[in-house]
Amino acid sequence: MNEDSADAPVRASSEVQDEVEKVSGSILEILSLKAKMTEAGAMISPCEGGVYRAHHPWGVYGPPAKDLEAAMGRLRSRLPEKGWKIVKDGPDDSQAKSPQIVADSADGRFSVDARFHGRQSDDPAQLEVTVQSACFRPESGATS
Repeated sequence: MNEDSADAPVRASSEVQDEVEKVSGSILEILSLKAKMTEAGAMISPCEGGVYRAHHPWGVYGPPAKDLEAAMGRLRSRLPEKGWKIVKDGPDDSQAKSPQIVADSADGRFSVDARFHGRQSDDPAQLEVTVQSACFRPESGATS
């Protein structure tokens, strides 16, 4: 995904947030789980060089760990079918070495980061997903 602030297009923040939430919806469809979902909308955060990105962190929990692992498998197989390029598929950098899939959209405008967290003590197993946009410049006079 392009992180160069000099090439960042001018966009309306609300439009980028809506697009990120729509991409999140398509990821949720791929997961194909009957699960509880954390409620959080897309947010704007700074990139470097006075540009911004939208990101949408969310998670699903409730099903047994084996069902969540199967959902990660569906992401692994279906993202490339839908034009995404998987750029990481392996353990994350956490102490738990949680399984992680990171993929970029074919057009380079979005990235998805999905991690499976197995049950730990009283915490249920969950899939944690973050969808983010490429960096953009807000419209003139707009605040993020």
